[in-house]
Amino acid sequence: MPLSAAGTTPTVATLDTTAPGGQAEQVTGAAMGVPDISTDLYRTVLDAAGAAPGWLQGFAVFFTEAGVVLLGLLMVAGWWQARRGSARAMGLSLLTSAAVVAAYATSEVAKLIIEQERPCSAVPGAVPIASCPELGDWSFPSNHSTIAGAAAMAVFVCRRGALGAVALVLGALVAFSRVVVGVHYPHDVVAGFCLGLLVVGVASALGVHRATLLVQRFRPHPLLGPGVARPTVADSTPDTDGEVTTVLSAVPAADTAPTRPLPPAPHWPPESLDDQRGQG
Repeated sequence: MPLSAAGTTPTVATLDTTAPGGQAEQVTGAAMGVPDISTDLYRTVLDAAGAAPGWLQGFAVFFTEAGVVLLGLLMVAGWWQARRGSARAMGLSLLTSAAVVAAYATSEVAKLIIEQERPCSAVPGAVPIASCPELGDWSFPSNHSTIAGAAAMAVFVCRRGALGAVALVLGALVAFSRVVVGVHYPHDVVAGFCLGLLVVGVASALGVHRATLLVQRFRPHPLLGPGVARPTVADSTPDTDGEVTTVLSAVPAADTAPTRPLPPAPHWPPESLDDQRGQG
């Protein structure tokens, strides 16, 4: 099979049914912008997936969708917890949620501009384990991978710790599963995943201060929650009828600022008894 320009997929002859007489049309990897290494990796992963047991293939098809749902649930759980957290925690929760939507919209616009065909349609002999999307549902970048990367970064920014690390690993596995089921090239999912990480990371870094101020302004609110409850102490006061009523009052936050010690008072020696008598 003859090779096209260096660094691109070999030339593939396809039958153009719309042309008069069904003439063959040459479609090159250069036109699709698909690197050779990405096509080779796609074939390798797809061959391994095709040789896997049926139950494992079914799990891969299930996981590629369920993983995104699970990441979304983690985001919802973080928002619910932030309702009784600080204004900054709630601001980050809302800001990263909006950034996930922005990342998805960006990937969708990029798809419409680039118009790269799906590998399950473009690569000869490809047999995906999931149904191949129709022509016009473009491949680059992967929407699933963009959402997975953005949602994973949102959980990491809001929760940190072990849960944030688990979310990032889960997002990466969801992105990789798009190659496993055969509907994306590896470079599709890498670009989409990195796009999601970048959009949420930049948005959270640049917008957290303004988001915190907005939460402080509109709290308490059903969406924003009551915030952090301040501690209270019981104040017992007698009523007019003699009964004691316990009233809960907010305790102001303790002043933790360091204080200077008071200077020592001057010490004067006491006058002697003879001096006191002489003055008298």
